[in-house]
Amino acid sequence: MNSAQEKEEQLRAYYQTLHAAWGAQHWWPARTRFEVIIGAYLTQNTSWTNVEIALRRLRTERLLTLGGIRKTPLPRLEILIRSSGYFRQKAARLKTFVTFVDDHYKGSLSRMFAQPTEKLRGELLQLNGIGPETADSILLYAGQHPVFVVDAYTRRILERHEIAGANASYEDIRHLFERSLSKMVSESRPRSKATARALLKATGQGRAHSPSRMSLAKRPELAQVYNDMHGLIVSTGKHLCLKSRTICEQCPLQKFLPARNRL
Repeated sequence: MNSAQEKEEQLRAYYQTLHAAWGAQHWWPARTRFEVIIGAYLTQNTSWTNVEIALRRLRTERLLTLGGIRKTPLPRLEILIRSSGYFRQKAARLKTFVTFVDDHYKGSLSRMFAQPTEKLRGELLQLNGIGPETADSILLYAGQHPVFVVDAYTRRILERHEIAGANASYEDIRHLFERSLSKMVSESRPRSKATARALLKATGQGRAHSPSRMSLAKRPELAQVYNDMHGLIVSTGKHLCLKSRTICEQCPLQKFLPARNRL
């Protein structure tokens, strides 16, 4: 097993390789901070396609706001987000989140996101239905806080590349990425949209979202690096490093993969 320093160097090389190949992935696909938060709740245990259906219904009803969720009766909210699965649980949890913002931050997301990262992260983790991945998605993509998001794609890639074992904790993986990527913020700049599109067309992989208002939002440089890296990992996991098989010959990370793990 590589040392911690070697793992950090390897992850920096992964970032540079994927970013050079595919460019910015334009995460999160949303128009507002609150839409990011809604999406982070709804995407739990379902596909993004199902989430998009629910978001469209809420948008059509003009309910993608704190006030919209606040005023919508729970049975009606359940119907609107039904496509996302576990809709009763998720509707109740959205109501809980709105109550939290109302009670602690006078209904203001700006006040909430102005809090120190660790303080707010701890508060979010106390809410029903928010685990580490959801909390960090909200912090990074809605609040522009520099927190790395660890998901199933991240674990899959790290296990196959023998950087982290199956039993590695969420926090261990998060801190590994944060230690690694924090050392390169002075070296990294997001690519222009034109460059990213050109790279995508040339490679045929690394499919990015179209730029959204939130993906183009102003954010600290470190948060941008975390944003880009997570998006690049998601593209790798969705299109090449699949759960049931791998397409290593088309993956920019093939050169880093231990030979015995290539299928």
